[in-house]
Amino acid sequence: MIKSKRMIIGDIIVILICVFVILLCIMPMLNLLAQSLSSSAAVINSQVKFLPVLHELESNTYSYGMTMESYQYVFLDKSFSRSMWWTAILTVICTLLSLTMTILCAYPLTYDWLKGKTIINTIIIFTMYFSAGTIPNYILMKTLGLLNNPLVLIIPNCLSVFNVIILRSFFYGIPDSLRESAEIDGANPFTVLIRIYLPLSGPVLATLALFYAVGRWNGFGDALLYLSTAPQWVPIQLKLWQLIQNMTSIDVSTVEMVAGNIPRASDAIKAAAIMFATVPILVVYPWLQRYFIKGVTIGAVKG
Repeated sequence: MIKSKRMIIGDIIVILICVFVILLCIMPMLNLLAQSLSSSAAVINSQVKFLPVLHELESNTYSYGMTMESYQYVFLDKSFSRSMWWTAILTVICTLLSLTMTILCAYPLTYDWLKGKTIINTIIIFTMYFSAGTIPNYILMKTLGLLNNPLVLIIPNCLSVFNVIILRSFFYGIPDSLRESAEIDGANPFTVLIRIYLPLSGPVLATLALFYAVGRWNGFGDALLYLSTAPQWVPIQLKLWQLIQNMTSIDVSTVEMVAGNIPRASDAIKAAAIMFATVPILVVYPWLQRYFIKGVTIGAVKG
């Protein structure tokens, strides 16, 4: 295909817009990284602009370089490290459980002979638009004995209706002839799921796994409500929120105690803690990126 000069100019404009949007998204993260590698004095005096600053030499001149003091403080904080490991384990458990529940919910809905299929679909969609609310949910968790229990971070959110609909749409796109041929050979529905549906569902399952993993890693609202007296089960995002709430800007090398024995430290330590909590989940994206677009658009167009 030969493009005209006008089309080439249009492509260049689109590329420039995309590069500009990407830069807008990356710049805050770069600035945060620079703050985490800078001295607290430089951060307090707003001297950090995308490059780590150690200290001011003269008027409007700075000594550029990196210091790992903020990261040392974060790594040496045993409660922070414990929250990181607990969140990683929790993310793996929740992702596997949620994928299992999603598959078991979506797969039976592909059978036309399933009794009550219409009612089940209606109930599933109903839950997308209506919920009990925060206070009834809290009362329910209390009644079930899940308050200050690690299971409160796993059971209530182990299934997403939106993800069920995505997976069900993908299963609808698999030709019925594959299932019928397996059934003629004597395969039961469970065998059809394991031998046919799941091997063909790699892209959508990877996408849903990414949704579940990121949602659990970034979640802290449920922990904030239900784990008020169980600090050992606090996930990393809630720990980070507590850290930011309790800290104030002072020198990085000074960690003093305030009322209630709450540690206070500098904004540089806050930036280091945010990077410490954000980078692990970002590492997951490159491994699943090739499945992401294909998985999200599953069911959008059917032939």
